Amino acid sequence: MRMLLKVQVPADGGSQIPEDEWPKKLKEIMEQLKPEAAYFSPQDGMRTMMIFFDMKEVSMMPVVTQPMFEMLNAKISISPAMNLDDLMTGLKKAQNNR
Repeated sequence: MRMLLKVQVPADGGSQIPEDEWPKKLKEIMEQLKPEAAYFSPQDGMRTMMIFFDMKEVSMMPVVTQPMFEMLNAKISISPAMNLDDLMTGLKKAQNNR
């Protein structure tokens, strides 16, 4: 299932990762998740990553999130996400169930 993982890291040094190790850690995260897309933006005064990836089974949630809680002191949200094709399919199914 396509998921949106939003990771927010405090900009005030909340991360346990030294600045010079950020590129390496980001690469590790991307290699693990193999995202469909990843975006980076400052939000709410924090460094923010929005990563769209395929989660094969829900039991992977702790595997994905726990290191980010521990290493990054991150605020994390994770939720299902749809693209336009998924939405159109769902709307058609919803209409057929009326």
